[in-house]
Amino acid sequence: MHFRALRTRCLALACALPLTGGAALPGVLPLAAVALAAPGAVLAATPVRAQASGEVVRVNAGAGKIAIRHGAIGKLDLPAMTLMYHIDPALLVGIAVGDAVDFTAERADGQYRIVELKKD
Repeated sequence: MHFRALRTRCLALACALPLTGGAALPGVLPLAAVALAAPGAVLAATPVRAQASGEVVRVNAGAGKIAIRHGAIGKLDLPAMTLMYHIDPALLVGIAVGDAVDFTAERADGQYRIVELKKD
């Protein structure tokens, strides 16, 4: 299906939904409810967290990033790899390349972030 035809069908469906009152389909919010919701409240996914351990490969405290080589983290759908994570620079105090660490990572909005970090 071409983009224009798809866009036209989506717009037609959106116009067919009620603007106020009950939803046209079970589980579908009226457009007015979506428009009045807090920004990101309807579309934001709940962050997924998992604990793991690994070895520090790179530290960039200024940029708030750390690279860790770790095994598979099933809950985050990550295979064994080395991954650059976002991190609060305060958590990097005393952390150096080569350190064995335990950490809690989260995936939110398509990005991976370490929320807890400690040396083994």
